[in-house]
Amino acid sequence: MTLFLLTALGLIVLAYFGLCLFYWIFQERFIFVRFTLPERYRFRFTQPCEELWLDRPDGARLHALHFPVKDALGAVLYLHGNTGSLRRWGKRAPRFTSLRHAVLMPDYRGYGKSSGKLSEEALHADSLAWFDKLASMYGAANVVVYGRSLGTGLAVPLAAARSPRALVLESPFANFYDVARHYLAILPYRWLLRYRFRSDMAIKRVACPLYIFHGKRDPLVPYSSALKLYAAAPVEVHRELITFDKGFHSDLASYPRFRRKLRAILAFRPSGPVKDR
Repeated sequence: MTLFLLTALGLIVLAYFGLCLFYWIFQERFIFVRFTLPERYRFRFTQPCEELWLDRPDGARLHALHFPVKDALGAVLYLHGNTGSLRRWGKRAPRFTSLRHAVLMPDYRGYGKSSGKLSEEALHADSLAWFDKLASMYGAANVVVYGRSLGTGLAVPLAAARSPRALVLESPFANFYDVARHYLAILPYRWLLRYRFRSDMAIKRVACPLYIFHGKRDPLVPYSSALKLYAAAPVEVHRELITFDKGFHSDLASYPRFRRKLRAILAFRPSGPVKDR
């Protein structure tokens, strides 16, 4: 009996370490669900857009879509979620262009037409480079940083490092530990995770107005993580948490209250002039 228990325990331990090793090796495939596009692919959206390219010091070549508008009140840097490419996310642009805001949507490394080796450090540096690109076109004080799900993990440190007009987060997390534990709580993520996205630390340095949209029924990013992020923001910063009691992860934009609030956020006309391209 004792031998049987020891054998069973040994198999359980072996299986657990095997699961840890599996997650360590393949975690990028779980976190970044990437869809590639050939460089010759042509986007077809309801409004005109132009393709922009950014060459990085490590040899990566990044791709983004720019949706211009006439007499823009400002511009939005849209950092999208973990699944798909700009072929999917570009359809979100009218949400902002209809409110007279130009949009810049980059694809992360390995997504769409973007290339380059993935790392959290590289992703943060890429986001800063795209912000600087957009700021050179419209002025930093006219740029709103918008993060969606995974993109919030890039948007918060970006807003902490630069001076955007506002930071808007849709379905954000405080850190990636919260998301990983929400899926499978038994793994030692503090040792396994190579991508930690510590927004709860970076948000302490954010000085611009902060707006968080989150659904209480979100099955992917726990609402409690958004509360933690909101609580970590500086008290002297204007901050709002817009909660949807029946909201899930990807349906918040279907609520009229979401659209009204987004309109109010973007309606503020910046004091500085919007640059002409």
